[in-house]
Amino acid sequence: MSFTGKYELQSQENFEPFMKALGLPEDQIQKGKDIKSVSEIVQDGKKFSITVTTGSKVLKHEFTIGEESEVETPNGEKVKAIMQMEGNNKLVTQVKGMKSVLELNGDTLTHTMTLGDLTFKRVSKRV
Repeated sequence: MSFTGKYELQSQENFEPFMKALGLPEDQIQKGKDIKSVSEIVQDGKKFSITVTTGSKVLKHEFTIGEESEVETPNGEKVKAIMQMEGNNKLVTQVKGMKSVLELNGDTLTHTMTLGDLTFKRVSKRV
């Protein structure tokens, strides 16, 4: 299954409490909570390029499955991580105690981040 495509954010759960737990300032949380984002994914075998555009902010992650790469956390910190693939439709990584799972089912992309007992979920649809 190929992740390649453009996905538009449809819904998100627990955005505010999750971002507070990551230490984001209240003004940034309020600005970010209602902004729709678009994720564009290009997959070439085990190589991925993910570009997330939220308002005027653009985050780009490039990585190869099983190899260390630098990723930016939601609070802007750059950290090293290794992305793994589970089955043919899940990308999983652990970063500083936070687990990130990107799962593709048909035209629906679900990104679930877990930090302790807090879970933040984003659901996007292919456009």
